[in-house]
Amino acid sequence: MAAVGGVVAVGVGGLADAAGWLRPDALTPDRFADRFEQIAGRHEGFRRNHAKGLAATGTFTSTGAGAQVSKAAVFKSGTVPVVGRFSLSGGLPDQPDKPDTVRGLGLMFGLPDGEQWRVAMVNLPVFPDSTPRGFFERMLASRPVPETGKPDPQAMAAFLADHPETAAAMKIIKQATPSAGFADSTYRGLNAFRATNAQGEKTAIRWAAVPVISQQPAERPHGNDRDVLFDALIDTIAAGPVSWKLVLTLAGPTDPTHDATLPWPANRATIEAGTITIDAVHTEAPGNARDINFDPLVLPDGLAPSDDPLPSARSAVYARSFNRRAREPKSPSAVVVPGGAQ
Repeated sequence: MAAVGGVVAVGVGGLADAAGWLRPDALTPDRFADRFEQIAGRHEGFRRNHAKGLAATGTFTSTGAGAQVSKAAVFKSGTVPVVGRFSLSGGLPDQPDKPDTVRGLGLMFGLPDGEQWRVAMVNLPVFPDSTPRGFFERMLASRPVPETGKPDPQAMAAFLADHPETAAAMKIIKQATPSAGFADSTYRGLNAFRATNAQGEKTAIRWAAVPVISQQPAERPHGNDRDVLFDALIDTIAAGPVSWKLVLTLAGPTDPTHDATLPWPANRATIEAGTITIDAVHTEAPGNARDINFDPLVLPDGLAPSDDPLPSARSAVYARSFNRRAREPKSPSAVVVPGGAQ
């Protein structure tokens, strides 16, 4: 499991220190993981965030065009295997599917010589927070109170007053209507990374997976209303593979690379790097995406972090979450692919 999980043995504290967000009076990976458990409860064996999910497998076929900005092997012409995971945000592994819940797509690209690239994307146009502390504080402000089952409006108002960047990002997010399901969602990396090509030229980039065809799910997906989005995805892929174009967006000279709440202008140059194709989904089980830590700092040669503080913080917290759940017993997943192992 450690081999599949990847960089679990890397010093978690060291990653956090490098990001500049772990201070004696501030956050630690343990405190972050504890906060997720404080909000959603402790669900042993599951991720602390994006707990509800479905494993997937497929391929990535590169156009070769990505080599313009990065020497990474993934951008050379050819096809490599991918292991993926579709998920909903939140720490409840059996939460009911809701159209407005953030959807995630994690991917692990298998590259030559044992190299890997791991990405964790969501269906948002921007990220709500610019710093790890903002994310940490927003989780508490958005915690539902027992009396109403909704966040305390005064707590959220106070948080947004202290975090105008989140208030601005929320306006952008609210204007973006979610698509019908997982298969026709656009998933974005949101954080900026530094790409280096074979000539040593460096470019700041962001990436997104853009659906190729909006395939319609079966009219009556199997299962129940609690899993309607996942059941629709299962039925759609049973009818045929689903694909997304991997699109790299190149930053302009003045575009921010340190703040994922700020969108880049829509007219920025893009590169169609290849096609991600998912041809099978699987009930989460040992040995598949259930055991992969989609650490955003597992990068191939030719890609590197930017000055955005979030990926380093995410890497540290992901590792802590993985270490916890890897040592815990796990109950069966709520999402089940008919005929698949559990």
